[in-house]
Amino acid sequence: MDLSHHPALDLISERTSVDKFDPSFDIDDSVLQTLTFYATEAPSAYNLQNWRFIAVKSAARKQLLAEAAYGQRKVADAAVTFIVCGRLDAHLELGLTLLPFHDEGYISEKELADWVSDAQSAFQDKPAKQRDEAIRSASLASMNLMLAAQAMGLCTAPIGGFDVDALRQTFGLRSEDLPVMLIAVGKPATGNWPRKRRRPVAEVLQVQ
Repeated sequence: MDLSHHPALDLISERTSVDKFDPSFDIDDSVLQTLTFYATEAPSAYNLQNWRFIAVKSAARKQLLAEAAYGQRKVADAAVTFIVCGRLDAHLELGLTLLPFHDEGYISEKELADWVSDAQSAFQDKPAKQRDEAIRSASLASMNLMLAAQAMGLCTAPIGGFDVDALRQTFGLRSEDLPVMLIAVGKPATGNWPRKRRRPVAEVLQVQ
């Protein structure tokens, strides 16, 4: 099966992380909603959907976010920077999250209860597991968001350098919100590097 020229695969191979954004480019709120919609199409354990997105768009708020990101200019210059959080407490709301699946007739009352019970057993009073799952889910959603942006003709930069306490204080994060990543989105300015080469598959793949 030759999928080497499939458009979805092209998006993956063409996406690159941008360091310099055009500060004059603005982005419509409907685009933010679309990007978030596709981000939430990502998978999550137990269908927890344990993520939260804060789109920082105003100039004043972007400047505060840039300061929390140790002065990274791209945070302020991008049209919007998302704070992508993984939720530590999503298992507590899983019954409500799964309710539409039950109401549509896909699972019985007992299956719903068992599903919720299994998730509670997996995560309740287990902070390390909650954290691991929050990071996994937020990372998967972040990749979806970046690929969606690429499909819409936008560019992105995932950012891992930020002061967690500053984010919490400035942007009203709850203790249950774990900031995992910032994703700057916009249009590129001049002076960006070309896409960096990846290591050969033979160096990273082991088939057993």
